[in-house]
Amino acid sequence: MLLRAACACRSLSAPDPRGVPPRPLPTVEAESAPVLERHDHLPAVPAQRLQPQALREHFARWQRGAADGPTLSWLPERPGDLPTAERVAARQASVLVPLVMRDSGVRVLLTRRDARLAVHAGQISFPGGGRDPEDRDAVHTALREAEEEIGLAAAQVEPLACMPLYTTVTGFAVTPVVALVHAHARWQPQPTEVAEVFEVPLEFLMNPAHHEVRAWDPPQSPAEAPAGGPGRRMFYAMPWTDPHTGKSYFIWGATAGMIRNLYRLLIA
Repeated sequence: MLLRAACACRSLSAPDPRGVPPRPLPTVEAESAPVLERHDHLPAVPAQRLQPQALREHFARWQRGAADGPTLSWLPERPGDLPTAERVAARQASVLVPLVMRDSGVRVLLTRRDARLAVHAGQISFPGGGRDPEDRDAVHTALREAEEEIGLAAAQVEPLACMPLYTTVTGFAVTPVVALVHAHARWQPQPTEVAEVFEVPLEFLMNPAHHEVRAWDPPQSPAEAPAGGPGRRMFYAMPWTDPHTGKSYFIWGATAGMIRNLYRLLIA
């Protein structure tokens, strides 16, 4: 189910000249990083393209090799957070990008990782994880991990497509598996891994007016290079506040990068 798509594109991250991957950035530091750009000059994905059948058709055309012409050609804007030379050795992983079919519109299911985890503690993420030797393919990994993490049964999931690999600073080459999820599906978070499961309207995330580019510079002594030099981290962020509960969620990093790639695919 792997798709033909080019992965060469501009990266937001400035590579470390020493060839050392940057350390994972804590969410509290990412959330305080200044906003460099907002993309309200770009078009939102039309609402009709975000309906379940339209999504099925769009991904099906893409998998057939963009048979309908150049309007479906695209480049993933964000191939990952590692320098190119380090991507081959990265461990294979998959995440499920679950699009829940609600009566009010398609919504993206996301999780908040448990704050006690060793890696990416407390961050917003898609359900997923590393590939096991017995996994048949990237889809199998994503479905297995989603069931283990949030109790989402594979029978309630309709995989649509695998997007190009996304590499992370923690050494994973991640395949995002986009899938529709039945409205009557239920989930039960695994308490040692997932602190919360929530949904964000797909329409919100597919509007680049809500996409921010932020920059974080490591602490520097007066003798070191000025801000903007080696070590600067640039990343997408998509803050969202639930209008019903008033609770705020800071979607950023790899998760936001994959969402941005999904936007680029659906707007093509």
